[in-house]
Amino acid sequence: MALQPPIAGLSSPEALAEALRSALYLADDGIATAAFLALALGKPLLLEGAPGVGKTEAAKALAGILGRQLIRLQCFEGIDASAALYEWNYPRQMLAIRQAREGESVDIYRDDFLIERPMLAALRRPDSTVLLIDEIDRSDHEFEAFLLEFLSDFSISIPERGTLRAADRPVVVLTSNRTRDLHEALRRRCVYHYIPYPEPAREAAIIMLRASAVAEGTARAVVHAVGLLRQEPLTKPPGVAEAVDWAEAATALARTGAPWPEAFRRSIGTALKDEEDLALMRPRMDAFIRAVAA
Repeated sequence: MALQPPIAGLSSPEALAEALRSALYLADDGIATAAFLALALGKPLLLEGAPGVGKTEAAKALAGILGRQLIRLQCFEGIDASAALYEWNYPRQMLAIRQAREGESVDIYRDDFLIERPMLAALRRPDSTVLLIDEIDRSDHEFEAFLLEFLSDFSISIPERGTLRAADRPVVVLTSNRTRDLHEALRRRCVYHYIPYPEPAREAAIIMLRASAVAEGTARAVVHAVGLLRQEPLTKPPGVAEAVDWAEAATALARTGAPWPEAFRRSIGTALKDEEDLALMRPRMDAFIRAVAA
């Protein structure tokens, strides 16, 4: 496979990591290398990890540093080609047929009647878009199989129009929360990287990078707290975004005069967003907050 020329001067994983940092995304060597290789090889980037570790944010940051539009295809159970690829505008087609003069032929399969969906948009404009296929594990196996042609040849077949092929290899990022196993054929087409929860020092750095005015001590306290919460059997453990929100919320309350233990307690809803999780933690909340604020 021929290597792709560097995009936007991103000639190494280190250069890519530095660019991502300017987009407020603190990438470690693993994700920076995987993203660099995906760009260099012209292959899709498959990011797996628990919800909230920064998979979608990585795609947003990548689109930002490349100066491209992010096109997001949110997967769900039952998603099909019409939601991902294209649809024909049947009402407009019928109207055009009715308005045609007698004997006049109407091409009802021209672009005017084509409703473009995310995959077709990325195929048509590969040099100005980044396609995010988000939470592919939510789709069913049939849709995953449908993606294979697109991800291997970057082409799609429209029965009325023939095969459309991208002029250049588009930048594609897939994410999965690992709620089910993905097919090996799909994995083979991608550069793979698993994103774990960040190490405490790195998560504190992420909070201070993304939050507006959070002190280092507050960031470290929140990182310690979310680390403890992630060890609990919670329905929705806090991700990195929740850690950033909690640090900002506690800081905002502290500025109003609330003492720190109380600021952490009153802003817990930015970290835990499920009543069952709150009920689980409520009996131990006092001891938990004291330990965090110590």
